[in-house]
Amino acid sequence: MKQFKFFKRVVLSALAISSFSISSVQAEKLGYPEKDELTFGFIKLTDMAPIAIAYENGYFEEEGLYVTIEAQANWKVLLDGVIDGRLDGAHMLAGQPIAATMGYGTKANIITPFSMDLNGNAITVSNDIWAQMKPNIPKMADGRPVHPIKADALKPVVDKYKSEGKPFNMGMVFPVSTHNYELRYWLAAGGIHPGFYAPHKGDTSGKIAAEALLSVTPPPQMPSTLEAGTIYGYCVGEPWNQQAVFKGIGVPVVTDYEIWKDNPEKVFGMTAEFAEKYPNTTIRLTRALIRAAMWLDAKDNANRPAAVKILSKPNYVGADYDVIANSMTGTFEYEKGDKRDVPDFNVFFRYNATYPFYSDAIWYLTQMRRWGQISDDKSDEWYFDLAKSVYRPDIYAKAAQSLIAEKKAKEADFPDFATEDGFKAPQKHFIDDIVYDGKMPNAYIDKFKIGLKSGDKI
Repeated sequence: MKQFKFFKRVVLSALAISSFSISSVQAEKLGYPEKDELTFGFIKLTDMAPIAIAYENGYFEEEGLYVTIEAQANWKVLLDGVIDGRLDGAHMLAGQPIAATMGYGTKANIITPFSMDLNGNAITVSNDIWAQMKPNIPKMADGRPVHPIKADALKPVVDKYKSEGKPFNMGMVFPVSTHNYELRYWLAAGGIHPGFYAPHKGDTSGKIAAEALLSVTPPPQMPSTLEAGTIYGYCVGEPWNQQAVFKGIGVPVVTDYEIWKDNPEKVFGMTAEFAEKYPNTTIRLTRALIRAAMWLDAKDNANRPAAVKILSKPNYVGADYDVIANSMTGTFEYEKGDKRDVPDFNVFFRYNATYPFYSDAIWYLTQMRRWGQISDDKSDEWYFDLAKSVYRPDIYAKAAQSLIAEKKAKEADFPDFATEDGFKAPQKHFIDDIVYDGKMPNAYIDKFKIGLKSGDKI
């Protein structure tokens, strides 16, 4: 595992820090970082970009933070590293801080003051499965498939496998990942049952009553696992869908932008204890990440080619430039040669992408309940309280307002902090047209044909 760092200068003192990176006025307002040597973890995915850019552009250093960035083997290792203090913070699946705080899997109080991006995932199937799906998909005048492709086109294939007694295996990256819930959402919207969890019975496989069997595969291993025939499809972030296209082993059929427009994807997570013990450090690292996100989306993504060059380095994502650029620069290739404009495939700052909305956290909780990871009914207030204990817009607001005061950011680019309640307006852009209102989680759960509803228990 390669790692890289800014080495703290031996002779640095607090006075020296102020002289080259933190003005005395700024330091007085924000406070000096209580801890200035930090280690952050990440998984090799393009949506770790804000951490890489904050490092490469010197934003961490300008905050008086000297950061080591380490790639992690998988999401569990990463979470464990944050919990045991080996890592001070990390690029996390949006569901990880929520699940940990709730006590699903490892119990720990994890918070997030910063949402890292919107969108960025896709569902890919093998060439063989694609060939079986394709006759079920409407065509445009030029012969290309009509998008978005719904799981309705996959259902006859799954039914065929079921009738032949063959399991239909698919991969996702982690039980509480966006990818798991997006894949389940897409399958269920097409009438394919993705299975239930029953943790109260010791069953965390997620395969009870499943017609498609979902299992965990680390992101960089998705293409090779597909090629080996162990799985027939997967949901993962970039560049591992485009990698399948470049290798000629699979076809991405739908992006998460098409499943849920502008969905939250990753967050920056840390322990609640860290944020309480080092409040100035927490605000300062959030400032650096906000600036990185702004840079990534500035001038209609003008900086993306430079970002791709950075991410293609082996100590970051380590995929070929062209593979990463396929999605990061506003396009996405489905079937080989079918490249389409998807300008919002990766969003890092616009649309308030970095703001930790309570309603985003609640959506994940509704899906945990829908598929049985939450075994029993919970009140709406329970959802609200848990979301507010994990997502920390108060920290974000302090970081953003200080950047605005220093004219490093524009007020118009952020929510109105005086009136923002943390809940997005009801969201309509789902592949099944079901409206999500974060203020009514139980009513939302009861809308789905497939999944647990009020009063249900496995």
